[in-house]
Amino acid sequence: MGKTLLITGGCGFIGSNFIHYMRSAHPDYKLINLDKLTYSGNMDNLRDIDGDSHYRFIPGDINDESLVRSLLQEDSIQALVHFAAESHVDRSILEAKSFVQTNVVGTHALLEVARQYWTDILSGDPSFRFVHISTDEIYGTLGQDGYFSEENPFCPNSPYAATKAAADLLVRSYSETYGLPAVIARPSNNYGPYQYPEKFIPLMITNLMEDKPVPIYGKGLNVRDWIFVADTCRAIDLVMEKAKPGEAYNVGGEAEKRNIDVAQDVLALFGKEESNLRFVADRPGHDLRYALDNKKIKGELSWKQTVSFKEGLEQTVSWYKANEWWWKPLKEKLAKESKGFWSK
Repeated sequence: MGKTLLITGGCGFIGSNFIHYMRSAHPDYKLINLDKLTYSGNMDNLRDIDGDSHYRFIPGDINDESLVRSLLQEDSIQALVHFAAESHVDRSILEAKSFVQTNVVGTHALLEVARQYWTDILSGDPSFRFVHISTDEIYGTLGQDGYFSEENPFCPNSPYAATKAAADLLVRSYSETYGLPAVIARPSNNYGPYQYPEKFIPLMITNLMEDKPVPIYGKGLNVRDWIFVADTCRAIDLVMEKAKPGEAYNVGGEAEKRNIDVAQDVLALFGKEESNLRFVADRPGHDLRYALDNKKIKGELSWKQTVSFKEGLEQTVSWYKANEWWWKPLKEKLAKESKGFWSK
């Protein structure tokens, strides 16, 4: 018999892809999706499984401890997979309070309810897992060479990254202090279907489809390590199923690219010239480079990437071309905001 998972933020980008992945990889699992449906939470991400007997959507806030407690107990949850977060760096620079409330206070609320549930209801069952989805941005910025390992100190440079670092440390503390069987996945930059079109790659794709210029921060020299979202979902599944409590794992794509190079790759897929690029003032505190060391997850959990950046980008462009119904209304909403959110 399959497990029952409580997934927070399952209507977001990685969360919805994870639900799709789990329905395919573990069809006997029951998936309960708790999502507040903020601006980037989208019911359309999962409309193809609406009515599925193994999937249930619950509208709600992770800070609602009574709701989370009732879901854990009534559904005999065996793992809580925590995606829910405010995640856009530019928004955090303009207004950090909601990031603190969701990413720090919300994560603490989940941890406290999960600790009580694990202790009082499950009697310390060692098979329970609290799976926290973190980010490579907690480590800060790298120079021209080297890689972040799981042992690197945290040095976040944006309000978003700082709140994710705080959440990461809270999860660690609940594992160390209370023995809560928690594990952490720290992915690098994800891309793929269902990514909100304010993020770098979908913004480029959709702008080109609308014959609009593609904005690039500074000179486009900032380097990111890109990973296709399906590979991240497989990694999270492995961390949930096989990782020892208290462990954290980097999940890097091993596909380092400058922003300008990614933009050129997208332009090439559309057969368009660099004249479609528009260089804009750089973001405050813009990290130069991220890159993750994957030795731990490869060695301990036998994970590896299956989708190259070239393949993943082609699949992503094809998806956005085929699903204009999904992103058009979101772009119209962003245009009304007129706040200039451009890339991660």
